[in-house]
Amino acid sequence: MDLRSLQYFVAVFEKRSFSAAAKTCYVAQPSISAAVAQLEQHLNTSLFNRHARGVNPTNSGDKLYPLAKQLIGQADAIKTVFTERSVKQPFYLGVTKGLGVKRMSALLKDFTSAEQQVELTLVPHTEPCDARIIIKEELKEQETHWSLWQEDYLLALPYNHILSLQDSIKLRDLDGLPFIQRTPCTEWDTLSDALTLEGISVDTRAKIQTIDYALGLVQAGLGCALVPAHPEIISKTDVVFKPIEGLRLMRETILAYQQPSDIINTLLQLVLKHRR
Repeated sequence: MDLRSLQYFVAVFEKRSFSAAAKTCYVAQPSISAAVAQLEQHLNTSLFNRHARGVNPTNSGDKLYPLAKQLIGQADAIKTVFTERSVKQPFYLGVTKGLGVKRMSALLKDFTSAEQQVELTLVPHTEPCDARIIIKEELKEQETHWSLWQEDYLLALPYNHILSLQDSIKLRDLDGLPFIQRTPCTEWDTLSDALTLEGISVDTRAKIQTIDYALGLVQAGLGCALVPAHPEIISKTDVVFKPIEGLRLMRETILAYQQPSDIINTLLQLVLKHRR
């Protein structure tokens, strides 16, 4: 039994898929399958039940997982103790609000793993920094940029709201609608202009900055809100999301920088990977 086999087992356990684990570990799928088979032979037990859509752990797999995680963590700790300390290169990354904690965490985890000699510091996107992950409208004229994510904006409604029964929302449905206004938000400005042209006004109940607070107020039934439809948001089950007819409200998240470097090149390669 070796650490690599345990690492491959942990990846399969967490991804519930041999192919997904192979992508996570950057190896071919047969290597993952062989390592798990070797573990099963060594332990004389089956670790996964295979099915058409992936795998589920057996009771033995459930027992092995916390032990494997602990052993891998201890091995990493031992390596850290005997790794010669070196001065790390500071790297300041400006990040705009509301990009999604899970996907940003996944990107930054890969980045810090790939650039272990870099000391990453996250700062607001308006502060001096080496690179920025921002909304395209925040791009400065002198910056180079690469696209990261694109997503439409949807109207978030309380699950029991009468408009939640409709497939989509018309502008006239918004007349007098209790609304949570999130600022700054360029797509809100676009919607506001369209409403003004139609002689429609909403009933603004609150003005806040963060998406999480906006959704919290929607969940509480205070009003509706315009939010970007990234996976962390639309996976919420106690809020209903509907498109607004006749408007293409969309935001593009980008990586922006002024001076190229090896560190930024690493970040760029990971950006290209994570946008797939």
